[in-house]
Amino acid sequence: METDNEACAMKESKKRDRPSGSGMYSCRDIEALESANSDIGLCGWMLVILSVMLMILTLPLSIWMCIKIVKEYERAIIFRLGRILRGGARGPGLFFILPCTDSFINVDMRTITFDIPPQEVLTKDSVTVSVDGVVYYRVQNATLAVANITNADAATRLLAQTTLRNVLGTKNLAEILSDREEIAHSMQSTLDDATDAWGIKVERVEIKDVKLPLQLQRAMAAEAEASREARAKVIAAEGEMNASRALKEASLVIAESPSALQLRYLQTLNTIAAEKNSTIIFPLPLEMMQGLLKR
Repeated sequence: METDNEACAMKESKKRDRPSGSGMYSCRDIEALESANSDIGLCGWMLVILSVMLMILTLPLSIWMCIKIVKEYERAIIFRLGRILRGGARGPGLFFILPCTDSFINVDMRTITFDIPPQEVLTKDSVTVSVDGVVYYRVQNATLAVANITNADAATRLLAQTTLRNVLGTKNLAEILSDREEIAHSMQSTLDDATDAWGIKVERVEIKDVKLPLQLQRAMAAEAEASREARAKVIAAEGEMNASRALKEASLVIAESPSALQLRYLQTLNTIAAEKNSTIIFPLPLEMMQGLLKR
């Protein structure tokens, strides 16, 4: 009972924060589903009285049919002659039913997870991608989950698939690859609004994987490779430019002191000799070679 009241209070506060027409059920709607015992009519009351008399006559054997137990994570919705009893879901613990006129349904209140199967989606920029995800939800109001929907789990799964396709259809490929958190938050908000009437609370939605067509993967890889090659050429050109500037500065320094060129030559010979090479190159001045050519 406290769980349903808390859920009603949460839903009422959410309803005040949202615009009208959002599909939110109020506590009055929930109470309308929980009919009172007086609504069962005269024949219904007669059947209830007969059931009580039968239970008393068959004591203590009938006690085992009247007392039921629900676990901590479950709630029981009791139907008396087909009508939901006032007071909402029972549990956890012991509760009492009449053996002939009452029936009950157990509802699991734990968080349930399921995978969204891969969905083929056409993006806003006309690219076909395959996207899957995972949804976490729980039953927030057991009465609505039983009275308003045949199978809340199956309905939530189908709604998650259609919501994924609808949300991704408004995004282009770059947004799908980069804004997964925003897409997941949008899906969660949409699913939570749609499942309020079923007593379902969608806690979390995650996008697992985005699969691109093989041809598109090759095209993107070629584009990325071309971009890397272009950056490498630019970096190499910048290195050549910096090296040429350094050589120009070095030549200016050597031109100011002729002995510096001879020292550089000796240093080069020392480097070549350290590598145990048998060939040594002797540089000749260009002026000497021009004199020999003139002769």
